[in-house]
Amino acid sequence: MCIRDSTYITDGGDRAQFLERFNGAHSEGFDPDLHLEAIGVANQTTMLRGETEEVQRRLKRAMIKRFGLDNVDQHFRFFDTICGATQERQDALQTLLARPMDLLIVVGGYNSSNTSHLAEMGEEKLPTFFIKNAGKMSSRDKIVHYDQHQNTEVETADWLPNKPLTIGITAGASCPNNLIEDAIKRLFELKGLSVDEFIPEPTAS
Repeated sequence: MCIRDSTYITDGGDRAQFLERFNGAHSEGFDPDLHLEAIGVANQTTMLRGETEEVQRRLKRAMIKRFGLDNVDQHFRFFDTICGATQERQDALQTLLARPMDLLIVVGGYNSSNTSHLAEMGEEKLPTFFIKNAGKMSSRDKIVHYDQHQNTEVETADWLPNKPLTIGITAGASCPNNLIEDAIKRLFELKGLSVDEFIPEPTAS
């Protein structure tokens, strides 16, 4: 149920119109006048925590308004099914975005929900490039990245300015470590640097 429709819980409304609005989005036999008496909220495992918490807050407020604070536990339950690894990536990126940066690279599959959310978080703050692998960084003058608004790969020119830069890198929870390492190495290469200068090979014990 769309959170803006929580007024049906508190004030009622046109039952037929409500069912038509959510046609195909509810189970057979659902009756809003009966089944909105007690509700539970379970979120997608890779959903942004802030979004799912806002959904449950609004619905809980509606139930409190209708049934009272003392009775809300009999009418509302919230099930937190956010994936731990997903939340850790979101929290880490939130911390990273609080620091001054010039651009952000997000590595992961284009069909990955949790990676897409990371890209969305970055786009709100600074230039963000959502790439599948290091090979998408063709040169300093060209990067091929995924545009979530167009649902397709796009090409951006002059994406890596020839000046000192602070670049953030994050990746989806299921992204293999070697893809992240490859992206870091590729950025060093494009800046004319050797990663070995900064991350020397481990010495034998």
